[in-house]
Amino acid sequence: MRVLLENSVMLFGQRIAYAELFGQVLALAVVFLAQRRTLWTWPVQLVSVVLLFVVYLSAHLGGLAVRQLVVGVIAVYGWWAWARRRDPVFGVAVRRGTPGELVAVAVAFVVGTVGFALALDALDASWAPWPDAAIFVGTVLAFGLQAWGLVEFWLVWLVVDAIGVPLQLRSGLWFSAIVYTVFAGLVVYGWVSWFRSARRQRAAVSSAG
Repeated sequence: MRVLLENSVMLFGQRIAYAELFGQVLALAVVFLAQRRTLWTWPVQLVSVVLLFVVYLSAHLGGLAVRQLVVGVIAVYGWWAWARRRDPVFGVAVRRGTPGELVAVAVAFVVGTVGFALALDALDASWAPWPDAAIFVGTVLAFGLQAWGLVEFWLVWLVVDAIGVPLQLRSGLWFSAIVYTVFAGLVVYGWVSWFRSARRQRAAVSSAG
């Protein structure tokens, strides 16, 4: 792993460590796989998690580093959950979140961000505790909602992207900032895809009933 971190390639006039390059490319692949609701989403995510954990730890972004560990646990759960909820016609079952679920997500995001930011600041684990914490909490919520098959996980990703791009730029992680920007476009497409699938599945259930 040290070899991937210490060796780099020149992209866009910046030196990009191979660990960051491969980790972010795999993270992009995860978005494509998630759009298609394939089980390969999760093992690819696990490899990306390992690589990006090393990258963020070396950049002194404690929140983003810890985030990778949590995402790894969620990826294992998501792999198991999707395998159990596969529909022979529609693939992985997806649905819209209820108003109560969406309120709970919003509250969890705010409370979680405040609590984790204060913890990062107290431990001096990040030079940018508030955006670091918001990205951490948003990512955990997004992957959790994705594992549960809720369409709105894509919208949470948009919030994470909006916070993540400037943070990555200020951290000198230019390639990661570019990847976050590309994520935003893919996320919009993914949301539309999942929204339509959820509507078709709901219609199929209604007609069957």
